Amino acid sequence: MKNKRNQLLIFCTLLISVSINTSAQQKDYPIQPVAFTKVHVHDNFWQPKMKINAEVTIPYVIAQCKANGRMDNFLRAGKKLSGDKMSEFPFDDTDVYKAIEGASYSIQNKANPKLEAYIDTLIGIIGGAQEPDGYLFTFRTVNAKKPHEWIGAKRWEKEEILSHELYNAGHLYEAAVAHYQATGKKTLLNIAIKNADLLVKTFGPGKIEEYPGHQIVEIGLSKMYRVTGNQKYLDLAKFFLDVRGPKGDAYNQAHKKVIDQHDAVGHAVRAAYMYTGMADIAALTGDTKYLSAIDDIWGDVINKKLYITGGIGATGAGEAFGEAYQLPNMSAYAETCAAIGNVYWNERMFLLHGDSKYVDVLERTLYNGLLSGVSLSGDRFFYPNPLASMFQHQRSAWISCACCISNMARFLPSLPGYVYAQDKNDLYINLFMGNTSKIALTATNVEITQITDYPWKGDVGININPEKTANFTLRIRIPGWVAQDASPGNLYSFLDKKTAPVTISINGVATSFTTEKGYAVLTRKWKKGDKIFLSLPMETDKVIANKNVKDDASRFVLERGPVVYCLEGPDN
Repeated sequence: MKNKRNQLLIFCTLLISVSINTSAQQKDYPIQPVAFTKVHVHDNFWQPKMKINAEVTIPYVIAQCKANGRMDNFLRAGKKLSGDKMSEFPFDDTDVYKAIEGASYSIQNKANPKLEAYIDTLIGIIGGAQEPDGYLFTFRTVNAKKPHEWIGAKRWEKEEILSHELYNAGHLYEAAVAHYQATGKKTLLNIAIKNADLLVKTFGPGKIEEYPGHQIVEIGLSKMYRVTGNQKYLDLAKFFLDVRGPKGDAYNQAHKKVIDQHDAVGHAVRAAYMYTGMADIAALTGDTKYLSAIDDIWGDVINKKLYITGGIGATGAGEAFGEAYQLPNMSAYAETCAAIGNVYWNERMFLLHGDSKYVDVLERTLYNGLLSGVSLSGDRFFYPNPLASMFQHQRSAWISCACCISNMARFLPSLPGYVYAQDKNDLYINLFMGNTSKIALTATNVEITQITDYPWKGDVGININPEKTANFTLRIRIPGWVAQDASPGNLYSFLDKKTAPVTISINGVATSFTTEKGYAVLTRKWKKGDKIFLSLPMETDKVIANKNVKDDASRFVLERGPVVYCLEGPDN
């Protein structure tokens, strides 16, 4: 989005028949995440936060969307409310979509008939705002006497700059897929399909050849392709990336063709969403040029532009990446949305490469730069997440540009989907949190349970219960901080290098193991009742920055396990 300020029922949709895709794609990520629907978290760290998100944050966001005109936008577009007064920004529709996405994840984690019924009603209102050809953008459909200056006189006219029409579509698609996967209902999915079909008719070679001003429709179209099997959605996602640049602005990564970009520049949220979309297209199409570009960009971020908290986006000027090693603390922007985008991107990089270093960055961001964005109470929020403050930063109850608030609401209940991944008979354990999951490997179905007080303690019990005795491989991530790598690359290092052994026992017997790409590899014939005990040594360490980071000269931070410590008010 453009620079954002920190101060700052009638169900009448046309149901479109959809053939849901159940066959394997020809190309895809070599490693597949275990879906959030398969992983049930029950630990003392994340489960209470997910509970607060479900019981406080999501209802709060929905109530604020209603109080701040988001729902009225749809009602006016559907001619169920008179007048043409709209909320502040043309992308405000996305707050409703993200609330639905978060609610859908939450409903899957724990049934909530009242919330599910309300979401059904809300989907009806959204359907009522959709135009007959599938167009869905309330700020234009309302046809206000004084239209918002960002949207132009006709559809798509200012898409490359300000209108956010495709950005809204991308969040609609993500919400629709999440709602379908969580509930099995096609109501929102059918609305999304009707809209996506319009985009297919409108954009492409020989049609409108424009790129999205704010990326995310690429991710949404890839998700729609996975669910429907409609190749045209994937083709359009790739088109939106291929048509980008080179005559645009670095602000939204349109200064070069995407395959010619090798450094992280511009608006950090847009960038992280684009890199995530490029990873999806690389996996689903096999385009190695995309992969080469994002590999280089990842290296640029990790070595020159990443905060120790996992935050990205050093400056509020354009909410952007700064120059190499430009990482101020007091004025750090490190937007919550950018942290969420960083998690999305690093998960995809892991799925492409199978290397734990990407999960190291994901975990660092998750516990620090992302989780800092919401209070323990679940109803106060940070937009930027600075590393130092002279009392000028306080959490807000609401922000006129509410993207970070609704983004947090949708992210937290999706967290279980980042714990495990699989590749045929290889089961990756990426994150440590108490949970139970049932995973289908090639050899057999496996129930796996984690018991742990992580991140406060480094002991993790892992119970393995295969449906039948079978050979398969567990790949247990050994975090980089255990191996005394403060962070991948050379941007951060420990002041005092220590070594302490990681120990693994199986059924009470210590076992030796080999490591590959940061994973302890355990291959054996597993049987019901097998128990693994992992002990990760946790020390409180001082972390220093590369000498090129002038703002961190003569400074260090304290870190223990994955947690970077800060002194804060009576909150987190």
